[in-house]
Amino acid sequence: MTASFTQQFDQHGAWRRNFAHRLKWLTRWLNENELLNQSVAERLRDVETQLRTSKVMVAFVAEFSRGKSELINAIFFAGYGRRIMPASAGRTTMCPTELGYDPAHPPSLRLLPIETRLEPHSLVHWRDEPARWAHIDIDVDNAELLSQAMSKVAEVRWVPVDEAKALGFWSDDVPDDNPVPDSDGRVEIPRWRHAVLNMPHPLLEQGLVILDTPGLNAIGAEPELTVSLIPQAHAVVFILGADTGVTRSDLAIWREHLVTEGDAGETRIVVLNKIDTMWDILSTPAQVDAQIQRQRKGAADVLGVPLTQVLPVSAQKGLQAKIRRDVPLLQASRLPALEAILGEGLLGKRETMLRLAVDASIGALRTEATRILNVRQRDLSEQALELQGLRGKNSSVIRHMRSRIEQEQSEFEGSNTRILALRSVQGKLLREVYAVLGSTALKADMGHLATALKRRGIKFNVRKVYGETFDALRNNLREVQATTAEIQSMLHATFRQLNAEHGFTLQAPPEPDLTDFEQQLTQIEQSHVHYLGVGNMLKLAQPDFCDKLVRALASRLRVVNEAAMTEVERWSKGAGAQLDAQLKERRRTFTKRIEAVERIQGAAGNLDERLAELAAQERDLADLHHRLEELTAVLLNHEAPNAASYRSELSAA
Repeated sequence: MTASFTQQFDQHGAWRRNFAHRLKWLTRWLNENELLNQSVAERLRDVETQLRTSKVMVAFVAEFSRGKSELINAIFFAGYGRRIMPASAGRTTMCPTELGYDPAHPPSLRLLPIETRLEPHSLVHWRDEPARWAHIDIDVDNAELLSQAMSKVAEVRWVPVDEAKALGFWSDDVPDDNPVPDSDGRVEIPRWRHAVLNMPHPLLEQGLVILDTPGLNAIGAEPELTVSLIPQAHAVVFILGADTGVTRSDLAIWREHLVTEGDAGETRIVVLNKIDTMWDILSTPAQVDAQIQRQRKGAADVLGVPLTQVLPVSAQKGLQAKIRRDVPLLQASRLPALEAILGEGLLGKRETMLRLAVDASIGALRTEATRILNVRQRDLSEQALELQGLRGKNSSVIRHMRSRIEQEQSEFEGSNTRILALRSVQGKLLREVYAVLGSTALKADMGHLATALKRRGIKFNVRKVYGETFDALRNNLREVQATTAEIQSMLHATFRQLNAEHGFTLQAPPEPDLTDFEQQLTQIEQSHVHYLGVGNMLKLAQPDFCDKLVRALASRLRVVNEAAMTEVERWSKGAGAQLDAQLKERRRTFTKRIEAVERIQGAAGNLDERLAELAAQERDLADLHHRLEELTAVLLNHEAPNAASYRSELSAA
C-alpha cells in the first residue's frame, strides 16, 4: 500500500533529524582533532540548521466553495476526529491563513486586522510588529476549542462601499467582481488581512507550512500573495469542483495567479474535488468512473496540464473515512492517491535539494581536512629527516640547527606584511560587493520603479519599466561577479607565491557562480510581469496598489541579494580560513622543531625518543585520514547506520 502524505512526511522528518545529528557528531570529532576551519564550520552549521529548520510550503488555492478547507482537514487534521479548519457551504476562509510551527513562540492564532491595508507596509513588515496582531491562545489537545479558535479566520465585517473601495474590495471599473451590497448599502469584507496559526502538530513540527488562500477577489486585492507567497510554495494544490469543472473564475485564478510564462506547472497539482456528487445509484461504477474521467480530461485540456496532474478526490468522504476508519470509503474517496503524489513529488524534490547541499558541504569539508592532514604529514616527514641528520653530530652543529630554525621562523613571520595587504585589498573589494547588493542600492532601484508606477493613468509601458529594473538588478550581480573574478585572480597570485616560498598547499576555492541568483531574478520578473496583464491594468492605475506591489517585490529581491552576498562572503572566508589553517600549522611546526632541538641538546638519548614520537604521530595521522574518509563517506553515500553504533564509532575515533 502506498504511504500517505503524513507517513512520507514522518519519514522525511526522521531522515532530516538523523542526518542533522550525524553532521553534529562529525563536526565535534573534527573540532577535537583540529581539522575544522572557520569557513567549513560555518557552512556545516548552515546545512545543519537547514536540515533542522527548513520549511516545506504547500499552498492550497481555490475559488470559494470548492472544498479547499475540507481537503486540508482530510489530509492533515483527520486525527482530531473533527474539522479544524472552518469548512461549510459558501464563503468560509476569508483571509489567507498560514499553518506552521515555531517552537520559539507559544501555540496561538495571530490575526492581522484588515485595516492595516491602509498603511504603507508589506506583510513582511507586519510580521515583526506583534502589537498590531490579535493573539488567541490555543489548546492543541482540545479539538473543540481549537476548531472554535480557527473559526475566527472566517469572520467578516459589513462596511460602506467607500471603505470597501479603500481596502481593495470594491472597484468601479470592474463592477462584476464587486460584492453584493445589503439593504443598507454595505458590503461584506474579511475582518482579518492575514492569519498565522502556530501549533505543535506532528507535521508542522517537522517543517510543513500550509498556506490556505481565499478566493479570486481576496487574492487579487493582496498582490503580495500572488507575487511572493504563492510563487515560493514548493507545491500548489489548485482545487476545482468536480460538479462544475473549470469555471470562469477558476480559470482567472489559474491564468492570472498560478501559471507564469515558461512555467511547466510541475509543482501545480489540480484537484477535482467533490467526486461524491457523481456517485449515483442509478449509474454503474463504470459509468461514474467514465464521467469522472471526462471531467478530468476537460480540466486538463482547459488548464493545459498533463492528465496525470489532475486528481479526482472527495475530501469530505476522505475525512469521514479517516475518522470512521472506513477503508473502503477511503479508497473510494481517492484521497490516498493525492497524498502519494504530494509525498513523492514534493518531499522527494525537497530531499534531493537538501542532499545536494549536504554533498557540497561534506565535499568541501573533506577536501580542506585532507589538506590539513597532508600538511601535517609533510611537516612530520621533514622534522624526521632533520632530526636524523643530527645523529652523531656534536653540540655546535645542534646549536647551529636551532639558529637556522629560528631564522626560518623569522623570515616566515616576515611574510605577514604580504598577507595583511592581501586581506586589506580583499576587504575593500568585498565592501564594494556589499555596496552593490546592499539595502541602499536596492532601495534606489525600487525607488525608480515606484516613481514610474505612480504616474497617473493606465500604464501601458509597465512591462518595459519592469524590464529595465530587472536588467539593472541582473547587471548588479554581473558587476559583483566581475569583482569576485578580480579577487580570485589576486588570491591565485598570492597563493602561488606563498606556496613557492613556504611550501604551502594553498589553493583558492572555486569562485562563486552567481548565475543561479540571476535566474531567481528572472523567475521573480516573470511572476510580476505575468501579473501585469490586462486583468490587472486597472488596478495598476491605483497608486496604493502599486505601492503594495513594489513593497512585495522589494521583500523578495532583498532575500535574493542577501543570499548572493552570503555566498560571496562564504567563499571569501573559505580562502582566508585555508590560509589561517596553514599559517597555524606552520607556526606549530616551528615550535615543535625548536622544542625537539632543545630536548636533544639536553640529552643525546632523546634523539631516538623524539624520532619514535614522530613515527607514532605519523601513524596517528594515517588513522585520522582513514577515519575522515569513513565518516564523510557515510554522509556522502546517504547511508543510514544505526545511530548508537555511529555514535560509538565517533567516540572511538
